Amino acid sequence: MGVAQFRIGQAPGTMITLALGSCLGIVLYDATTRIGALAHAMHPHRERVKNNANRAKFVDSVLPVLLDGMARRGARRERIVAKIFGGARMFESYTGSAGVMQIGDENIVTARKELAAMGIPLVAECVGGRSGRTIAFDLSNGSVAVRDVESNEAVY
Repeated sequence: MGVAQFRIGQAPGTMITLALGSCLGIVLYDATTRIGALAHAMHPHRERVKNNANRAKFVDSVLPVLLDGMARRGARRERIVAKIFGGARMFESYTGSAGVMQIGDENIVTARKELAAMGIPLVAECVGGRSGRTIAFDLSNGSVAVRDVESNEAVY
């Protein structure tokens, strides 16, 4: 799955997204129905970008799309939990420069804020840093395997 895309599915199966740099991988999961969703969002706020027709491109607008799609398949909102990945500072040399927004940082903050406002618990995250990540979301148990560019691996 690529940038500005999302998928909703049910076990068995695995969803993968590659090269999460400043983009954010958002995973939602209902363990009872084993229905899950994965989005690869690249920007925090839909209203701040002119070319904003693709709701999957934005953290704030993809979350309702994921939740609605999961509910249509039988997931219950009160059982859904979230995990987030990515949000790296890919251009660290700009840190602290006046007027320069760190998209990765903003993606993380926006996801935390939106999930809290929606009442969706954030149960795991692997965010920040300065390198990209690839994630594989296992729909059979909700686990997410993360591999960074140095081939370090972890499961959340």
